[in-house]
Amino acid sequence: MLSTACSSQASNSRLIVGMSDDILATDPASGYDPGSWLLFNNVFQSLLSFPPGSSTPVPEAAKECKFSDGSETYTCTLRSGLKFSNGNSLTSADVKYSFERTIRINDPAGPASLLSTISSISTPNEKTVVFHLKVPDATFPSKIASGGGSIVDRRVYPRDGLLKGGKAVGSGPYKLNSIDKRRAIFSVYSDYQGTARAKNSGVTLELFRGNQQALQSALEVGDVDIAYRGLSAKAIAGLGTSPTTEKGRIMVVQGTSAEVQHMVFNVDDPVVAKLAVRKAIAYLVDRNSLVADAYQSTAAPLYSVIPSGITGHVTSFFNIYGDRPAPEKARAELRNAGIADKVKLTLWSTPSRYGPATDEAFRTIADQLNQSGLFDAHMKSVPFDEYEKGIAEGKYGIYVKGWVPDYPDPDNFTQPFFGGSNVLSNNYDNEEIIKRIIPRTSSMTDRASTRQEYMKLQDIVAQELPILPLWQGKQYAVAHENVRGLHNCLDASTVFRFWELSTAY
Repeated sequence: MLSTACSSQASNSRLIVGMSDDILATDPASGYDPGSWLLFNNVFQSLLSFPPGSSTPVPEAAKECKFSDGSETYTCTLRSGLKFSNGNSLTSADVKYSFERTIRINDPAGPASLLSTISSISTPNEKTVVFHLKVPDATFPSKIASGGGSIVDRRVYPRDGLLKGGKAVGSGPYKLNSIDKRRAIFSVYSDYQGTARAKNSGVTLELFRGNQQALQSALEVGDVDIAYRGLSAKAIAGLGTSPTTEKGRIMVVQGTSAEVQHMVFNVDDPVVAKLAVRKAIAYLVDRNSLVADAYQSTAAPLYSVIPSGITGHVTSFFNIYGDRPAPEKARAELRNAGIADKVKLTLWSTPSRYGPATDEAFRTIADQLNQSGLFDAHMKSVPFDEYEKGIAEGKYGIYVKGWVPDYPDPDNFTQPFFGGSNVLSNNYDNEEIIKRIIPRTSSMTDRASTRQEYMKLQDIVAQELPILPLWQGKQYAVAHENVRGLHNCLDASTVFRFWELSTAY
């Protein structure tokens, strides 16, 4: 782990960060991808934010926020002196406008779904904003602390459409100076009022747009100081033993992550609709081998819906199916269901969205199933657009879904997958989960008290198997040894905090 110590020159340093992700949007009403949220988290303010290493949001643009009326009313009071980077004052009217605009535009690629519990917003004065919620929603503070809670200038951003031209006017610790397909250039915003304290003079973000080899080479020759997101598992493992460069040794920095990947079962599919087939698969998948071979141990086996480090985590799938292949148990499930022949399966994958190792991982799983003699399985990979269309049309029985959380709360790993509007599109619903567990947990402001309910939910899912958890990611950045502060950028909140970065010389 790198030290956070910084030298007297740190405040004058500009860092170059490279990533292979793209930035799909500069308007917070549209972007809902890691690259866009990286921009939002550094350029825009939200009412609340996540401190490094914490899953509990604290005031940011707000001076204080609190619930009333049984978690159905949330009131925030703004800090004094808030200004956007164009000099305009930020008031409660901008907060109200920002949230109502995102909901009204309802961009298919945007975060409007995060704000679905808002009924109305009132502004008694310039510093006070009151959210009236449709139902008790104890996760609301976490939702508005995310990129989906970004506050925009109502005098700049159009009411019913997106701001064009790659512009971003926010009140966060950085300003976006320019952006194109190759890079985004950020400078420190001197009039920012909030909790962040910039330890550099700016950041240049080089966009390698899927070209992992080019990103790796740029790091090795010193053209970038930090490689974040997009390096393959093999590259990360190899870079840790790279020779010393002009900027010193290359260091691999590991942080915590709540990113997960699941095998999803379409419970209306003629083959995997049979619970016995799904259980047989659960008995045969060897996660330990999968993460060691396909991911070079840059991920960890996952036996739960809620990942380690998040409230409510319990290893329900381990408790039922174990952590080693059990072919006899798999055979018994199939035979007891009257299935005597090999089960033919296609495992659908798309590496362009879920990482370069996804195809290899699903090919490995197909091999594991076939080795049992019970399955005739193969992997098929398609481009992301075709993949999403096939899922929506119900063409796939088994497919992969990855999830990078919007906020580090158990609700974000359960409600989207098993609630009323299931983002997995796998036709699964369970009345106990939808009508009782999710509403109950949504109303509990003491998030630690939700543990028993979420344990019950995970046990139900492990028994009914609409999904099979595969792995939980480890978050990595690779940097030259003079870089400081990276460990404050790699936690379960997924907020990459430019302001924490500095150089030692």
